[in-house]
Amino acid sequence: QVQLVESGGGLVQPGGSLRLSCSTSGETLNYYGVGWFRQAPGREREGVSCVSQAGRIFYADSVKGRFTISKHNANNTVSLQMNSLKPEDTAVYYCAADSVGFEPCLGTYAMDYWGEGTLVTVSS
Repeated sequence: QVQLVESGGGLVQPGGSLRLSCSTSGETLNYYGVGWFRQAPGREREGVSCVSQAGRIFYADSVKGRFTISKHNANNTVSLQMNSLKPEDTAVYYCAADSVGFEPCLGTYAMDYWGEGTLVTVSS
């Protein structure tokens, strides 16, 4: 069983940066695909970025060039560096893990395990 815990959310001004982190206890993430998803009020959960089991990285078009995902097998963490944040990035951000190996991995169907989420608010 993979238990995921997100941290790093908060309030940031437009144009600012935040770094989200996801840690896990129990099984190692070495054999899992991992991803970040987000859900804004009144909208469906959507994929932001993911690293597949094979190690390939995918980004949603809306965050390409601004967000960077990193998977750190040595300490079982996944981070999401978010730069040039916009008000439309405001959402609850979730970390997730995939045991099957989907590619691309940006669909919510691809993930088996989910964290509780961390809120990111971009506002002046």
